[in-house]
Amino acid sequence: MQTDEKNVKSSFPFIRKRKPALQAPKVKKFNTFGGVFTPDVLTILGVIMFLRLGWVVGNAGFLGAIVIILLAKTVTIATGLSMSSITTNIKIGAGGAYSIISKSLGLEAGGSIGIPLYIAQTLSAALYIIGFTEGWLRVFPHHTPLVVSTVAWISLLTVSYISAHLAIKVQYLIMTILGLSLLSFFFTPAAPVSNFVVIGKFEEASFWQVFAVFFPAVTGIMAGANMSGDLKDPKRSIPLGTLSSIFVTMIIYISLAYVMAKIGTPEELRKNQMIMVDKAFWGPAVIAGIMGATLSSALGSMLGAPRVLQALAEQKTVPFYSILAAKTKANEPRNAIIFTGIVIEIALILGNLNFLATLITMFFLITYGMINLVVFIEQSMKIISFRPTFKIPRFVSFAGAAGCLFIMFLINPVFSFIGIVTIVALYIWLGRRGLQADWGDIRGGMFLVLAERASRLSAKFPRHQITWKPDLLLPVENPEVWSGPLLFIRNIIYPSGSIFAFTIRNENAESAQSALDQLIAPLKEQGILVSSVVLKDNEFLHGAKMVIQTLKGGTFRPNILFLTLSDDPRKDNTIEELVHCANKHDLGIIFLRQHPQVAFGMQKDVNLWLRDKSPNWHLAVLITLQLQMNWSGKINLITVAEDKKDERKLHHFLENLSDHARLPSMTEFHVLTGDFRKVVKSAPRGDINIFGLTLDSIPFEFMRSVSKSVRSSCIFVKDSGHESALV
Repeated sequence: MQTDEKNVKSSFPFIRKRKPALQAPKVKKFNTFGGVFTPDVLTILGVIMFLRLGWVVGNAGFLGAIVIILLAKTVTIATGLSMSSITTNIKIGAGGAYSIISKSLGLEAGGSIGIPLYIAQTLSAALYIIGFTEGWLRVFPHHTPLVVSTVAWISLLTVSYISAHLAIKVQYLIMTILGLSLLSFFFTPAAPVSNFVVIGKFEEASFWQVFAVFFPAVTGIMAGANMSGDLKDPKRSIPLGTLSSIFVTMIIYISLAYVMAKIGTPEELRKNQMIMVDKAFWGPAVIAGIMGATLSSALGSMLGAPRVLQALAEQKTVPFYSILAAKTKANEPRNAIIFTGIVIEIALILGNLNFLATLITMFFLITYGMINLVVFIEQSMKIISFRPTFKIPRFVSFAGAAGCLFIMFLINPVFSFIGIVTIVALYIWLGRRGLQADWGDIRGGMFLVLAERASRLSAKFPRHQITWKPDLLLPVENPEVWSGPLLFIRNIIYPSGSIFAFTIRNENAESAQSALDQLIAPLKEQGILVSSVVLKDNEFLHGAKMVIQTLKGGTFRPNILFLTLSDDPRKDNTIEELVHCANKHDLGIIFLRQHPQVAFGMQKDVNLWLRDKSPNWHLAVLITLQLQMNWSGKINLITVAEDKKDERKLHHFLENLSDHARLPSMTEFHVLTGDFRKVVKSAPRGDINIFGLTLDSIPFEFMRSVSKSVRSSCIFVKDSGHESALV
């Protein structure tokens, strides 16, 4: 080791030896056996095994019980494999599954799953204490159940409050007692029944109801993962401890189901919760096992749940986070332990064993499904950062996620729907809080991958006018002083359009980018898709042409060039060349001439000027509809008849166009008679006037003067040929 360090220092001379810092108190960490395998096994081999497995076999028969056990184990095996894979790829912190999901899908997703996970862990502790109480009452039937439960709760809370190390030591003792109780039952002196039932009749519950009651028996795989912040090497301990506990307990459950089916009738197995005690070689050993297993399971949950809560509080995802996030110098989340203990006692007072079991099943299935989904997403993205040392096939994570969702709805569709809605509501609530994590996540990359794959699919199909939306290309000559009409631009494209803003600079590109970002920030805040770039070039026109040519090859390319017309005619030649370049590359054109005093008035009425038999009106109609929708105003369709005898024909033209373009019913039609440049002053008052534009010769003089004539801002529109107002 010293040689390696020497070689590293010689290869990298800039690495300096750090001065010894003040050392924090050394926190003891757990190994695989004590930190993962033991709590997992003791949580799995708990109250369901002793008090409900006989009922499962009595309803389902031996083969039916095996199917239920294997189905439940399939879900946890897939989840265990997924969890093992992802824990060997990232450095997970405290909170187990919460940490895994948060570091992959963000704090909002982690919190929306972590809160139900915490509730499930807490209710599990109540479930196990109720199981302990049933075992205790078998020995002392005259004791009050609530008193027994409360005494057990106080004892466990005290142990977990003092130290996690004390709890782990207690679990070693309980594991020994549990082993002796299982041996006492396996060596049963009871005679075999005359009729070994292979497939049961499910007399007291359906297959999925029986499965729902049994499933909490296999949910103990989270007990070790929840201790992730207290493990020496979580990347090694969680996969090894979790998977070994799953397979060891699966063998034990199958063996117990066989012995139960062999020595008990279906009716006896269904009615007698204490059949393992009655049929054991030495009954007191099984009673001790029941009490020990239920206490240890409860203790495991009471160790894990506060750590999930503390991890949630540490990232400010729950109320009172400053109190619940506190830890002692020995890494004990004692405030979270006290709060969890109070919740458990409330559940003990209100709880029902079978009801709690079903409730816990749903919460754990949601958590398991999300862990599998996270791994499946990362596998599907094929990103280089996902390179776990423990690799699994993609179908495993998919099967785990789909299996969890499928089983949830088979067990209880109503509660499954409520659970999913609750998680979505939690996600929205957390999203609005603007949580900030110290790490990155895959959300942006995930949606980028989806967009890339969607773009590949879209490239196989021709673009159609029916999918048209306004995507503006916005040149900004000087973002530091540009005072363009952002609100008007927003009203042209909202809600589905986008903007690609750019500027050209020869120097100071960073300051220009900063100014451009600040300029378009209000549009981003409106939820509009906005992109921006600063291109380095000596000449604005040349750089703008390069942008237009480059974007034509993109998947999400703009379809409209938006320009503002200033009072400076010296720029007209540059604008004309830019417009011809845009037209050549199939971009529609919008010129804005803003009225210096009126601007956009009350932002209500839109005047759309049309000419009979003109091919250039589709984009103008579409922009009119966008403005009318966002302004909630009225459309005035206006045309000019040089001769009075043409008025009727042109009025019919406007009506016909309105019908075909499906314009709003409140649209008004106006036919003005006379010379266009003269009658334009008598047009109805509008907050914006829209005119068609030809590129044979851009009428800059008219475009600058007409806004004064109509007393409003004006836009001048040229189709690209790829729009249609009739689809």
